[in-house]
Amino acid sequence: MPRDGRGDDFVDRFAECLGSGPSASYMVRVQNPIVLDERSEPQPDIALVKRANYADRHPTPADVLLIVEVSDTTLDYDRDVKLALYARHGIPEVWLCDVKAGELAVFREPIEGQYRLMHKPTTSETVAPLWVPVVRVAVADVLA
Repeated sequence: MPRDGRGDDFVDRFAECLGSGPSASYMVRVQNPIVLDERSEPQPDIALVKRANYADRHPTPADVLLIVEVSDTTLDYDRDVKLALYARHGIPEVWLCDVKAGELAVFREPIEGQYRLMHKPTTSETVAPLWVPVVRVAVADVLA
């Protein structure tokens, strides 16, 4: 169901204050839509997007820097459907967190509807998005 961009903008502002801060070059969106095409408007768990005013529109693939999907009961759908959808629309990077297995998979380099590179970092590693390298996430902090 389509959502009001204004309400989403308020959610983004809260996430921004809690995450990146107002001076960062990116924004953190939490469970808010991104528009991939006329028929597809998924709501990823987290999206790092270029800083812009999204009160009147939702981000498009050109705005997205990173998608994070946290999968508990939706792992098959997120891995088999959403991941291909993101790759087909050129989303540069997706992190897929398998809650039940306690694993993180990092997907990069979308080509022809799939990601060319996949890496499963260990809990002793730190990961950073390619397009926002100042953001560093200790895998242990997320999966603990």
